Amino acid sequence: MRTAFIKQLTEEAKHNDKIFLVVGDLGFSVIEEFATLFPNRYINTGIAEQNMIGVSAGLAREGFNVYVYSIGNFPTQRCMEQIRYDVCYHELSVKIISVGGGYAYGSLGASHHATEEIGMLRTIPGIVICSPADPVEARKITSISANYDGAMYIRLGKAGEPIIHTDDLSHLTIGDIIPIKQSTSNIALLASGSILDYSVKFIKENEIDTSIYSLPFIKPLNKSQLIEIASKYKKIIIMEEHQKSGGVGSAILEQLCDIQYEGLIKYIPTIQRIAIDDKFYSLSGSQQYLRNIAGLTLKKSYFHI
Repeated sequence: MRTAFIKQLTEEAKHNDKIFLVVGDLGFSVIEEFATLFPNRYINTGIAEQNMIGVSAGLAREGFNVYVYSIGNFPTQRCMEQIRYDVCYHELSVKIISVGGGYAYGSLGASHHATEEIGMLRTIPGIVICSPADPVEARKITSISANYDGAMYIRLGKAGEPIIHTDDLSHLTIGDIIPIKQSTSNIALLASGSILDYSVKFIKENEIDTSIYSLPFIKPLNKSQLIEIASKYKKIIIMEEHQKSGGVGSAILEQLCDIQYEGLIKYIPTIQRIAIDDKFYSLSGSQQYLRNIAGLTLKKSYFHI
């Protein structure tokens, strides 16, 4: 996913001289092409993430569309004050790129587990939050971000995520929910981020009749699509690699509650959230190992009402 992002950003920068890339002493073997082609639109600020956001805010005030690139929770949780005051309060065009969301850097321990940042960022006004599931979504969201004047957070996988989509998602717009598989079942599975691949494979291998949707955007969510989904299914399973509090499931429940209050749906479907419980997992291991430990797995029994 990170390769898809940087390749698309490089292509966008060839036609948009306002795109600027700021990194925190990482990305080597990934960002070299951009740095070589656009040396005057690239800065390595070193291991100083809070300063990195401040520098990016200053560049944005000068008219640049700035991309901040770092690992997991370092450009997010470490920089919440700077994101809130320097970027979002001033409505600046800064895109925060987090590489290795969830347990992607699982072998490096809890300091590198980015599992709370969506909930923290979601409460800050004026920021769009994205979590692409595969390289196709990553490329399209990068293209959208290059033409968006405002703050965005893009949560990428680490590397090697398989391609799920068979088209280029040319019609995707901010907030859209993407149908992956449609069925006549009254149960739907909604997944956000790279864990979608596991979800799709589980459904296929176990020959489960259910609809599947990808949620590349967490804030905002397409209201009309949510109304359609809530009206169509009796049960919705939400899969995410994030703390249960404040994550994707929380965002959907909040909006469904408001939609029902507005009289746009008669009832809220049964919601099952598969997310990380309210605890740290002080373990090191592969991403899938930590997903299993944290209970981020599906069971055939979930697809019965």
